[in-house]
Amino acid sequence: MIEVLLEKMQPISLDEMQNIRLMDRYDLKYVTSFDLLPQLLEAATPYYKVQTINGVRISPYCTQYLDTPDLQMFLMHQNGKLNREKVRIRSYVDSNLSFLEIKSKNNKGKTTKIRVPVSTSHLDSIADLKEKKQFLEENSIFGSKVLEPMLANSFKRITLVNNEQTERVTIDFDLLFHNYLTGEDKPVENLLILEIKQDGTEYSHLKELLNQMRIKPQSFSKYCMGTVLTNPYIKYNRFKRKWSLINKLTH
Repeated sequence: MIEVLLEKMQPISLDEMQNIRLMDRYDLKYVTSFDLLPQLLEAATPYYKVQTINGVRISPYCTQYLDTPDLQMFLMHQNGKLNREKVRIRSYVDSNLSFLEIKSKNNKGKTTKIRVPVSTSHLDSIADLKEKKQFLEENSIFGSKVLEPMLANSFKRITLVNNEQTERVTIDFDLLFHNYLTGEDKPVENLLILEIKQDGTEYSHLKELLNQMRIKPQSFSKYCMGTVLTNPYIKYNRFKRKWSLINKLTH
């Protein structure tokens, strides 16, 4: 069903997508049930194109998150700090590309992402980065010496671009988390995570549609929720409401 709907959308190639990277942007995230995806795609078809790589419109991704041994990046979010940072390796499985990324959010809600290519999708330790550790030393508030792999995930993604090429939308589902500290794996089914990415506050057809469906934007961090779902020993007061929402949507 989903593949059939995506076939009806105009494709946009990876090369064309290079002009719409939006590395310095404003994000809006939405969390809802996977069951609503067909309705969303049908409504979006006249206004959006779908990223297509070698005929593939649903792409597998995986991510490895780094943090300090005492989870300082997680705690920055848990404690409500507005200026915060994530360090991760994001891998595009179909393209066999991996990037070491630093993703920062400031107190005005603006997201900035910088990255460098790396030759691996998963580290055993920070030493595996070799000369790329310098990238962290120069750009991360944590440097590199204190960081370790903490969490990994995999998921499927659909990427849409509006016809005006001012907006990018990612739609993620079929999440699976693995926690390196606890060894726990946690699949999350029937959850849909949408993110609307713009360099400003232009009109968005999808934002309007979600508003009509009474689906409101809310913050959502795969790293933080994956940590909460796979580590029973941590404090997660700030995420209890989202944890309850996930339970409601996935059961």
